[in-house]
Amino acid sequence: MTVTAADKTGARTSEAAEVITGARERIDALDDRIIGLIQERMAVSAVIQEARITSGGRRVNLSREMEVLDHYRSALGKPGTPLAMTVLELCRGRV
Repeated sequence: MTVTAADKTGARTSEAAEVITGARERIDALDDRIIGLIQERMAVSAVIQEARITSGGRRVNLSREMEVLDHYRSALGKPGTPLAMTVLELCRGRV
């Protein structure tokens, strides 16, 4: 059995399948950029944590994390909060 683009996309026409395929390629490219930015954020966060710990401070600054949570919530609404929590968790490094 041959699998068509319409089968892969759930579209009912070949035109819609082409639109969906193109849009999915764009989403895949955006996801790659988002992942790269998160990895960059993780590296910058590690620098901040190292400087804080070296100076005698704590690894995590809770008031700053609250600012980040508020920023994501303001920009993305209620779903921004768990997204921010995930980003913060990734950027805290390994305990």
